[in-house]
Amino acid sequence: MSQTIVITGASRGIGLAMAQAWKARGERVLATCRTPSKALLESGVEVIDSVDVSHPDGIANLTSAVADTQVDMLYNNAGIMLSESLDHMDFDQIREQFEVNTLGPIRTTLALLPNMKAGAKVGLMTSRMGSIADNSSGHKYGYRISKAGLNAAGKSLALDLHGRGIAVAILHPGWVKTDMTGNSGHLTKEDAAAALVKRMDELTLENSGTFWHSDGSVLPW
Repeated sequence: MSQTIVITGASRGIGLAMAQAWKARGERVLATCRTPSKALLESGVEVIDSVDVSHPDGIANLTSAVADTQVDMLYNNAGIMLSESLDHMDFDQIREQFEVNTLGPIRTTLALLPNMKAGAKVGLMTSRMGSIADNSSGHKYGYRISKAGLNAAGKSLALDLHGRGIAVAILHPGWVKTDMTGNSGHLTKEDAAAALVKRMDELTLENSGTFWHSDGSVLPW
């Protein structure tokens, strides 16, 4: 039986590849974005545009489109990465990343909770750059702060939703060749998407709240 999956930030990159992967195996995919790409429109998924997870109006557009549809899986993929250093600090940029990367997934998850029943799953696209223990290079203040915050929120969500029978995965995709990484990396978008889909398949209440690499290894906080 097919699942109904909502994925945010699906116009390109890993989000688009995940939407395509789920669609290819017969799932109903509701793919959200601010502005749809040609590739997303041609993918055969159901597109919900004008969804900016950092803004209440964007969340309202999402909930209006989803209406009373039962959601089996929500994958919070939407995110941005900007750059700051001690010599080039930009607090407005940091706030923007926090709104999108940290508060956006919380807003989206809370908005769609009424659509999720016991057995539903929530995925959070984070980064090992949000790991404090793994930070060996500094800089990227906004991205690191926002992803560390998302990791903390994900752990709390896993605990708070456990009683409702909803499991939460906190997932690092790996070093992937996307626009965000300047097309550097070890993985293609398709390989990363396949690994992330597998992790979501393996998500249970027993392993809920785990901070995983897409290859299945557990990452340090």
